[in-house]
Amino acid sequence: MPFKKLKFIFPWRNYQEKFINNIHKHIDDNHLHVVAPPGSGKTILGIEIMRQVGKNTLVLAPTLTVRNQWESRLQSFFMKDELFEDFSFDLSRPKAVTFSTYQSLHSFYKKFETLEEYYKFFEKEKIEVIVLDEAHHLKNEWWKCLFQLKLDNNITIVALTATPPYDSDALEVSKYFKLCGEIDDEIAIPELIKEGDLCPHQDYVFFSEPKDLEINFIFEYRMKISNFIEELRHNSTFISYINSHRFLTQTETYLNEIYNNPEYFSALLIFLNTIQQEIPKDKLIILGFEEKDKIEFPAFNNNWAEVLFQNLLVSDRLTLTDDEEYLNEIESKLRRLNIFENKKVDLIGGDYLYKSLANSPSKLQSIIEIVTSEFSALQNDLRAVVLTDYIKKEFKNTNDEAIKTIDRLGVIPIFHNLRLAGIPKKEIAVLTGTLVIIHASTIAAFEQFENIENYSFLPLESDPEFVEVHPKTLANHLVNTITKLFEKGNIKILIGTKSLLGEGWDAPSINTLILASFVGSFVSSNQMRGRAIRTQKSNLDKTGNIWHLVCLDPTDNNGGKDIETLKRRFDAFVGISNTEIPYIESGIDRLNLPSNFENISVEALNEQTLEQAKNRTILKQIWENSIQKGTGISREIKQYYGGKEPYIFEKKSAFKDVVSYSFLEISVALSFFLPQFLIKNLHVLLSKGVLTFVYSLLSALGLTFGYKSYIAIKNYIQFGLLHKDLEKIGQTLLDSMIELNVIYTDKSKIKLTTQIQQKGEVVCSIQGTSEMESAMFINALQEIIEPIKNPRYLIIKTNWLRKNFEIQNYYSVPQLFGDKKERCTVFLRNWEKHVSSSKVVYTRNIEGRKILIKARMLHLSKAFEKTTKKAVIWN
Repeated sequence: MPFKKLKFIFPWRNYQEKFINNIHKHIDDNHLHVVAPPGSGKTILGIEIMRQVGKNTLVLAPTLTVRNQWESRLQSFFMKDELFEDFSFDLSRPKAVTFSTYQSLHSFYKKFETLEEYYKFFEKEKIEVIVLDEAHHLKNEWWKCLFQLKLDNNITIVALTATPPYDSDALEVSKYFKLCGEIDDEIAIPELIKEGDLCPHQDYVFFSEPKDLEINFIFEYRMKISNFIEELRHNSTFISYINSHRFLTQTETYLNEIYNNPEYFSALLIFLNTIQQEIPKDKLIILGFEEKDKIEFPAFNNNWAEVLFQNLLVSDRLTLTDDEEYLNEIESKLRRLNIFENKKVDLIGGDYLYKSLANSPSKLQSIIEIVTSEFSALQNDLRAVVLTDYIKKEFKNTNDEAIKTIDRLGVIPIFHNLRLAGIPKKEIAVLTGTLVIIHASTIAAFEQFENIENYSFLPLESDPEFVEVHPKTLANHLVNTITKLFEKGNIKILIGTKSLLGEGWDAPSINTLILASFVGSFVSSNQMRGRAIRTQKSNLDKTGNIWHLVCLDPTDNNGGKDIETLKRRFDAFVGISNTEIPYIESGIDRLNLPSNFENISVEALNEQTLEQAKNRTILKQIWENSIQKGTGISREIKQYYGGKEPYIFEKKSAFKDVVSYSFLEISVALSFFLPQFLIKNLHVLLSKGVLTFVYSLLSALGLTFGYKSYIAIKNYIQFGLLHKDLEKIGQTLLDSMIELNVIYTDKSKIKLTTQIQQKGEVVCSIQGTSEMESAMFINALQEIIEPIKNPRYLIIKTNWLRKNFEIQNYYSVPQLFGDKKERCTVFLRNWEKHVSSSKVVYTRNIEGRKILIKARMLHLSKAFEKTTKKAVIWN
């Protein structure tokens, strides 16, 4: 076998050795899905997997450059005195190892007249393994020719990626994991820093506020929507139309439709409730509610209005043909307000406002402040890269006086603002695929790497101190030359596009990266971020600062869509926390940013961040200390606190109230109430006995003082025992997964911890299991504790205390157990052992659907809130 010739000729890193020792354990199910950050030797690990499996392999890469790297690494790292010859770059003539690209496979696939011929080719050539490099690059058309091949030919799929595409739409994510399988192993950032393959680094968020024109634009937009919603509340035609809806006039007839789209029905009821129209009890009884049940309807806000109009104007439109004239009126009004486009109602203004905030010119000032501060701190050691989406060549010849009027982000606007910021001009350069600008004084250094006869240098019209570099031949090395000038320090601040410098470009000296990009997913964000965290052989003390720019929405106390998008992207970043006791975790929570920006001074916040970013020596120490505290990554889930007041006040208040009201009642009873009660009820004691007298006393105490105690005890149970609930549910889940052989790790090696944090978040983490086991555990736990969606089985607590104190009684049974009743029974048995007496309800029949709707309606207030977050933590 040709694979026997292959052997890695260097020592393995510890984290690499740990991974390769478990390859066969992971690949049993014909999948091996590995997440490995830039710098971890992903290609080397891929070749080792191929060597160990020992079957004919097709390696697919996103580009020809990456494809060629595979062959180069194989020859350089796995062959000593000879070349490995049993390889091919030609798909039509494969060998033991065939290197190709996704695009080439797709073109090859289209050459076959039938799918059967395509499958037979792979069978005939005995290709049994496909390696997907940078698997996050998979596109729809490429996915098709791979997935069917995997199913029909029983091919083993090895997927390697730095960033799974979590922020793609749900269908894309589902397709990705169907092809690649669940994540089997993940190489952690701390392990690479420990081994010296990545440098200590930190993410910083720099905030800006929109300019007056932008603020007016946002306020006007919000005000128009607010007025529109308010008008609806007084619009008798609209109110009559809602009251005439078939869901309300013929509820029983359309129960199945209601069960299939409960949000729509909820939106109708919420609107009627908000105009103070009483909801008939019979409607709620049909949905499984009892007379005594209390429903807290949320406000009819933009989210619920969006649900209502999305259904009226799109999803339910074909059923409402008799109302087309009126619906057309509503549609026209929504279009005029810019809240209905491409069959999508958007009352939040996410996309519309995000473009304005993400591209805000206020970010130009942010870049100036960051670069000025970093240059002040590092001087000649600064190697800063600013990455953005567009060049904006139309501003190239803008004169100095007009620069402050530029209202767009882009390479040229950033360049102009920086050259006028007081930073030495000779340190600045521009590098894009179609435009290269350097300072005239840099030409001498340029000559060391290139024959300047092959280039022309044209003075820039807006500033003749700079020149535009034009190659005279097609074959040139301009990108490499500018990169070398940057590495040597002839250029210290490089402004470029993410399309050229974001992925694949390598400059290990980068120690400051500013991400001024707002287009694309966090896949590309993570790839860009990877440029700054690589180590530099000539500078073992290198640290990397990565800057993220956010423009706050003044109409949203939570900060708006710009920071919301950033939070989602941070889920892919593992880094060090900004807390007093540092820890290493994924997600933005570790940066300890404000959750509410209503009374926050942005200037003071930024000043604090700039000062912190200067402490690079401390950053290195913090990483070293935090890495020593752990041995590997584990997964955790965080359940956010949902009270109206800050958690610390709610908990103290709840506990204080329980104690206060209890002692108050006893004191009052003994001092005033009891003597009066004895005098008035002495005849009861004499005529009917002690027992009847005691019952009378207890009833009177309850009626007189009980309500405040009831509220106080309810609050204490709700806010004081959050972590205990999650701990019991976690134990239930773990025991069930072990019993059903979903988790194979011995229970004695598994550590399950639950704790409550300062802001009220409850965190549950699992250690000691495999990567796949911990991922399945956390995913299942999230299903249980999130607001109820559409589970096959519900679990309902039946214990008296919680039922009578009206504390959440409904939970989803995870899909893991919901596929078969027997598995669900195992989960229920463990639930009753650890949590409380309960019952399971099947939700796919009429009675079950009623209970499901009731459970979902009890969660209405949380319908649009993020209640949980999964994270990776080093411990």
